[in-house]
Amino acid sequence: MQSHPSSENGNPLVDMQTMMPVAKLDDPGLGLRNNGRRVLTYADLRSRFADPDGRVPSRTIELHLTGHMERFAWSIDGVEFAHAQPIRLKYGERLRIVLVNDTMMHHPIHLHGLWSDLEDENGNFLVRKHTIDMPPGSKRSYRVTADALGRWAYHCHLLMHMDLGMFREVRVEE
Repeated sequence: MQSHPSSENGNPLVDMQTMMPVAKLDDPGLGLRNNGRRVLTYADLRSRFADPDGRVPSRTIELHLTGHMERFAWSIDGVEFAHAQPIRLKYGERLRIVLVNDTMMHHPIHLHGLWSDLEDENGNFLVRKHTIDMPPGSKRSYRVTADALGRWAYHCHLLMHMDLGMFREVRVEE
């Protein structure tokens, strides 16, 4: 059973919680399943090169993509951007980010300034990405090396979702 941050519980801006999320790396997505054609999925992707950093992550951050469909409210961990604290990373650290999509919609999540090294369900490196697509009810992990100092946007690429609160600031600091 999936645990959820306390900021989601009893929150009027959160109407969904995924209890048994799965990676869905081999799922081509809505409208592309069983249509008689082969569709490339994340499970098919393999980098031609080894993990560019190679270090084991020193910590894990779990974030939940949250929302309320009827209220057009979108957030991370049930907290809209206007009320969220920045996610702080130490320059040079290697960490794992685990995303859980508690909503009924896809969310392509983009972390500016830093690469996202997608993992499979066993923590093996698959491929380096700029944006991680998060299907409904999914849980995916990726590694990040905080190698660019500064303040970076971290958001859903569906602009309405970003504008309505599914956005965070990431600060990479000395």
